[in-house]
Amino acid sequence: MGMKDQFQEKSEQLQQQAKQRAQQGKEQLQNRGRRRDEDMDEQRRQRESEERFDQDYEV
Repeated sequence: MGMKDQFQEKSEQLQQQAKQRAQQGKEQLQNRGRRRDEDMDEQRRQRESEERFDQDYEV
């Protein structure tokens, strides 16, 4: 295997690694956004539950 072949192979490996890292980063951002949405939904449900509780016990 010549130097040119080794260089090309190494270059392809680095490109593949960069693609994998980019994909992982994209997935992490999507997951982070999903978790934030779930947290907001949970907070909204908790607040609604507390409001219903307060209304049930108002006299």
